[in-house]
Amino acid sequence: MPNLLCYIYNLIDIAKDKYMLSPKQKRNIGRILPFGIIWLLFGLIFLAVEYAATKNFGYTAEGVIKVDYKVFIFAVWAITIVGLLIGVIELLFLHRFFSKSSFSQKIIGKLIIYAAFLFLIVCIAYPIAASIELETSVFDKVVWDKFLYYLNSITFLSTAFQMSVSLGVTLLYAEISENIGHGILINFVSGKYHRPKEENRIFMFLDMKSSTAIAEKLGHIKYFEFLKEYYYSLSDAMIEYSGEIYQYVGDEMVVSWKQKKGIKNTNCLHCFFAMKEALKRKEDEFIKNFGICPTFKAGFHYGAVTTGEIGSVKKEIIFTGDVLNATARIQGLCNQYQVDILISGDLYKILKLGPDFKVKPLGKTELRGKSTLIELYTTNLSES
Repeated sequence: MPNLLCYIYNLIDIAKDKYMLSPKQKRNIGRILPFGIIWLLFGLIFLAVEYAATKNFGYTAEGVIKVDYKVFIFAVWAITIVGLLIGVIELLFLHRFFSKSSFSQKIIGKLIIYAAFLFLIVCIAYPIAASIELETSVFDKVVWDKFLYYLNSITFLSTAFQMSVSLGVTLLYAEISENIGHGILINFVSGKYHRPKEENRIFMFLDMKSSTAIAEKLGHIKYFEFLKEYYYSLSDAMIEYSGEIYQYVGDEMVVSWKQKKGIKNTNCLHCFFAMKEALKRKEDEFIKNFGICPTFKAGFHYGAVTTGEIGSVKKEIIFTGDVLNATARIQGLCNQYQVDILISGDLYKILKLGPDFKVKPLGKTELRGKSTLIELYTTNLSES
């Protein structure tokens, strides 16, 4: 299974380059594909169990369609497509629709929606499979007689149970993926960082301005809602420019890129300005709901880190290396230089910024706790 997932995500990377998929499209495909895989695997497992349980008794349950080669191929495709459709519904529609609902409202609402959806699928797929088995038209009366008989049989309840198990597992996957991060989940499953690895990464430490004053003004509960909306507003830009959330630390957000992804099309810097634009678009909404619109400053740096799994009671994939401390200290100098963005000289050298950016060198400075000087730059988009 882990090797299969790695192979699939390699194919997605190839497809992204070949068909010019955006990072957001690639991410959505990568999140939806496991739904199809889970449904296919459970469908094959239930089919094998059912066959093993009845093969020595010469018994066929009421309403069961006898499986031959054609029916099997149809069933495999149908089960996989159902899983993919549920992935689309869950991740692209229901997740956002129920984002502000309570847990009980979410469960009941999804239960009603999926029950209706899966019953519709049964009403479509069963007659088609029955027509393949009986070698007749799907509109033939004998097909629909068999379908009505199936709906009143124990076989229908068995199908409902099998679908419920598959649905439960996929929704559990969706919740785990959402809580710990899709990329992190894949890395855990594949065992990519079971042994520590050294890799070059770009980091952005992003810090909200005047967060203490805002928290005092809004109060604990309102400030928490403010933070949720703030991070939610920034997420699309982060996804669009291939960023990976490393940590949320109060009002600070740490975003990371592998070197290749971060410098490609200057993703890391475009991400920063896209986040600025996202907050600007939602300024009226923030002021209406909270009386203030958040702003932020960020520091960028680049270097080697060691990446690996750590922990026993709770496992995490973490980065260790001097680059993290240095990035945090660079971000801390934004107020001193009165700018919203600071870039280290190390990162500036590999970015090779084009005419889209206006760059201003700020000279060399000594970071707290460091003996060597570091070059700093600030930048803005040329059109602004």
